[in-house]
Amino acid sequence: MTENLSHPASTAPENGQIITRFGADFLVETADAELLRCTARRKLDHLACGDYVQWERQAQGNAAITAMLPRRNVLERPDFRGRLRPIAANIDLLIVVASWQPAPIWETLDRYLIAANRLPADVLLVFNKADLRQSLASAEAETCLAEYQRIGIPILHVSAKQQQGIHPILEAIQGRTAIVVGQSGVGKSSLAMQLLPETDIRVGTISETGEGRHTTTSATLYRLPSGGSLIDSPGVRDFGLTGMDFATLETGFPEFRPFLGECRFHNCTHNHEPNCAIKAAVAAGQLPPRRFARYLSLLANI
Repeated sequence: MTENLSHPASTAPENGQIITRFGADFLVETADAELLRCTARRKLDHLACGDYVQWERQAQGNAAITAMLPRRNVLERPDFRGRLRPIAANIDLLIVVASWQPAPIWETLDRYLIAANRLPADVLLVFNKADLRQSLASAEAETCLAEYQRIGIPILHVSAKQQQGIHPILEAIQGRTAIVVGQSGVGKSSLAMQLLPETDIRVGTISETGEGRHTTTSATLYRLPSGGSLIDSPGVRDFGLTGMDFATLETGFPEFRPFLGECRFHNCTHNHEPNCAIKAAVAAGQLPPRRFARYLSLLANI
């Protein structure tokens, strides 16, 4: 009788979720909460953090992703060549982090809100470094912030370093999958550290120019002790909405909805056309003027 030295056959496919990506490899959490490093077939190069997948153990002893399960949504941004690359998938809540240092870029925040609407996903605006608000927030900035409150965007003021206001964020997640996004340097990783105190998340500093330095290099999904999941994403200075058409832009401004369909022209862009219901609402004080000005700026870039 001779000894069988052949490798065992591959196992049947199982389901799992991608926790993070390392170049061509992926860290997958199995249904039994085991973490496996997996390779993926070339046709699955578009996989992202948060994707649900099928995987199987190979005869060689490693594991491989064999299929992607249907996505609910995907958040993308352009790479250095302008091609869209997925950041994360299956998101329920977009936590948009801003701060008073570096100062908020309001058009960038608007882009995040449009992205949340396009996913679709709920949105929560978190202003970090609340202790700097009194000394650094200008009257113009306070007016812009008030416009967000006026259109119903939920806003929380927190101080991650001082551990203030963290619990309401956990309550907002409530068992869902949330992703933290925002300009570099606003404290996304510091905030994530407070939400996940036992996790090693690198924290950067503000450069001499006042701009943030990137700390996270790839999106990573963490399980919250209180339930739900949190995705810490790479810092982005200018959140791209490549491929955005007029319909995406228009619906990304939810305050427009009560007035849509009331313009003289059915294809009104709310820019130069006469008898525009949106422009009339702005003039009458029914719509926030600074938001509308930024809408026009985004419209010019389509």
